[in-house]
Amino acid sequence: MTQPLLSLRGIGRSFPSGEQEVQVLKDVNLDVGSGEMLAIVGASGSGKSTLMNILGCLDRPSTGSYTVSGQDVGALDSDALAELRREHFGFIFQRYHLMQHLTATGNVEVPAVYAGTDGQARDSRARQLLARLGLGDRTEHRPSQLSGGQQQRVSIARALMNGGQVILADEPTGALDSRSGQEVIGILRELHAQGHTIIIVTHDMQVASCTERIIEIADGVIVGDRPNVPSVPTVAAPAQEASQAEGDPSAAMTKPGLGIARFNTGWARFAEAFRMAWRSMMAHRMRTALTMLGIVIGITSVVSIVAIGEGAKRYVLSDIRAIGTNTLDVYPGRDFGDDKASSIRTLIPPDLDAIAAQPYVHSVTPVTSRSLRLRYRSVDINGTVNGVSDSFFRVRDMQMASGAAFTASDVRHQSQVVVIDQNTRRKLFPDGTEPVGKIILVGSLPCTVIGVAQEKKTVFGDGNKSLNLWLPYSTGASRLFGQQHFDNITVRIRDDQPTKAAEDSIVKLLTLRHGTKDFFTFNMDSIVKTAERTSQSLTLLLSLIAVISLVVGGIGVMNIMLVSVTERTREIGIRMAVGARQSDVLQQFLTEAVLVCLVGGLIGVTLSYGISFLFSLLVKQWQMIFSIGAVVSAFLCASLIGVLFGYLPARNAARLDPIEALARE
Repeated sequence: MTQPLLSLRGIGRSFPSGEQEVQVLKDVNLDVGSGEMLAIVGASGSGKSTLMNILGCLDRPSTGSYTVSGQDVGALDSDALAELRREHFGFIFQRYHLMQHLTATGNVEVPAVYAGTDGQARDSRARQLLARLGLGDRTEHRPSQLSGGQQQRVSIARALMNGGQVILADEPTGALDSRSGQEVIGILRELHAQGHTIIIVTHDMQVASCTERIIEIADGVIVGDRPNVPSVPTVAAPAQEASQAEGDPSAAMTKPGLGIARFNTGWARFAEAFRMAWRSMMAHRMRTALTMLGIVIGITSVVSIVAIGEGAKRYVLSDIRAIGTNTLDVYPGRDFGDDKASSIRTLIPPDLDAIAAQPYVHSVTPVTSRSLRLRYRSVDINGTVNGVSDSFFRVRDMQMASGAAFTASDVRHQSQVVVIDQNTRRKLFPDGTEPVGKIILVGSLPCTVIGVAQEKKTVFGDGNKSLNLWLPYSTGASRLFGQQHFDNITVRIRDDQPTKAAEDSIVKLLTLRHGTKDFFTFNMDSIVKTAERTSQSLTLLLSLIAVISLVVGGIGVMNIMLVSVTERTREIGIRMAVGARQSDVLQQFLTEAVLVCLVGGLIGVTLSYGISFLFSLLVKQWQMIFSIGAVVSAFLCASLIGVLFGYLPARNAARLDPIEALARE
């Protein structure tokens, strides 16, 4: 005896209703052979749709067993059931259940997407099926652009996409006019002639009369199962007309079980999920825009604040470096404010030679300062007189606005020459006289001005009103200050040498020379590090504030995605009916959430660059600085938000029951 294709034994199905259960199917026994065409008829509420859902593996029976080709369906998990629906069953629904944002070709392709069919192969097959069903000129039309009969033919083509060994048609003519209904019945009869098993669920006996077997069901019990001599539709179906035009009908509507090239790699599944997510986003542009708005604001804020912080930090550090960040100052005493510092006189000229001989030293200068009267003709002012070496201007990286600095020869010969700053120039020569070559009195010592130092304007402001004058330390020591020791020594470290290691070496050197550590050092590099830490702390604080907007945006993504799942419940049911696994639905909605966030991140970064352009027009002193790390971090953050806040809606979508989803309006 031949094994039936579908076999139900003792099938019962009940649903909870309050505290009780309603028995919809009761002890149903039914065998369906391969290649049969039968109708299940009954009044509304008789249980025929529930029976079809169990036959199509959309629902599970409460009691009894159901086998497909000898395989017990009850032992299969949700993914195996999805595969069974995808590979063996094709569904034709009364209300067509087409996805409105897809074209006719796109709708037909959906089962093959989840079967892993190559994109080019499935597109070709979908177009062949549509042409075979008389819709060759409607392949790029959306459901809203098709008549009811045309939409039902698209539904039939979708049912045949993966072979459609068993075609389950639920009231296939219920929403059609009589002519369109006859065309659909004609197509189903032709499919039966090609070897497909056709099961029609209907309450219309005229439709049932076109089949070879009629099964009657009432109150969940099969009350009749009889053979029938089918009547022939009076209107030729478009499928038949198309076959005459195209020749071999098997070229498009293949016999059940025809193999199709498949792929199952994770990358291919992700690529398909990406395409479907993109199509969905483009189909609902306003919803997509509102979803990503919070992400755009958050990413723009974070990237812009980081860029502003980086620009400000570099601006501050550049000004600090202009002072000399790789310089080290040596002072007598234990620390600033040491009362005994004035009595320590161990910083002397031989220390300069010893320090200058070290390989890590770029240049070194002593500094001895006093406040003295400066006079030129009738102008008499108070200024700071600094005794330094010829290396001072290299140590401090100072340039001359006019004239030149003094030389080592001037230091050796105790020359009475001076370099003045711009403030001193303005005070001593208010009429704009060129000071170079003029003789001024420093205290009681006449000195010739040989240079004017260039003014430096820094982030710390150009409001420094002190008056500075520099002369050879030998001149100051012997003729002005009356001391041979220095107030301090400033050392410039070579750029390729670590400042900390150089500092330790100088401390060790001077300690050995003095016999004790009667001095302390001040490393300008510590100012840079402090400025960097302060800038980083401020940037971090502002970024954390901006991140709040990202979190708010993520919550917005989750809320709108939850609403989207509710709005698209029927679409999810359609996808599950044609063979989508729970993981496919989860991946699609999760991909959609991540894609929304990534596009929002891209827009946010672009807006940040736009803000940078406006910023450059308004602020001339410094610019916003973008780093690759900040931009990459922004996209990683957007992806993470998409995953975190998109998972719950995606999980809810994946857990939907296909029957309930299909019934949702």
